[in-house]
Amino acid sequence: MASLTSYLRTHRWARSGLSGLAGCFLLAAVGLLGYPIFTNLYQSHVEGRLGDELASPDTRQAYLQHRVGIGQSLTRLRIPKIGTNVVVVEGTTESALRAGAGHYPETALPCTTGNVSIAGHRTTYGKPFANVDRLRPGDPITLQTPVGSCTYTVSQPPFEVAPTDLSVVAPTRTPTLTLTSCTPKGLAVNRIVVKAVMTGAPATSA
Repeated sequence: MASLTSYLRTHRWARSGLSGLAGCFLLAAVGLLGYPIFTNLYQSHVEGRLGDELASPDTRQAYLQHRVGIGQSLTRLRIPKIGTNVVVVEGTTESALRAGAGHYPETALPCTTGNVSIAGHRTTYGKPFANVDRLRPGDPITLQTPVGSCTYTVSQPPFEVAPTDLSVVAPTRTPTLTLTSCTPKGLAVNRIVVKAVMTGAPATSA
């Protein structure tokens, strides 16, 4: 340690380089800590607009005609067990998922027969799926669409699949809800999946 101190005293460039390196580490740390906060603020900002859009007559008409565009409001997702209350947009592209949660376009519409599949963030953009791992069979999940609402019940404990496993969002003959997100939190090693079945009849045949 003494020799290192002596070396730094006699080599100004070494001191400057060490200071610069420390500054880079500090900026990186601030970035890592600040990024989730920034994305959460962004999602909170757009949530109000998406809520108004979901309630508009234009969105209702688009929903009935199956022409809701990518990034537009599709349904409101409520999971009382974990405090989730978020507007789900159409699409799972990177830009669409800045809303927090997005609907797989190739899957069934909310509250209809088939496999309604929704992806959501766990650590950023409002982190609506932060605690989906806590869901258990029997927990209710509600979807409110422009033309009605329905309730699903979690049918099995959350489980993990590989990111390339798309079988969980495959079509079903019965009204099913599938929620997917990354696991572990902050990483995309695998996907955590929640399966639920509709309680009662579909709210609409749209």
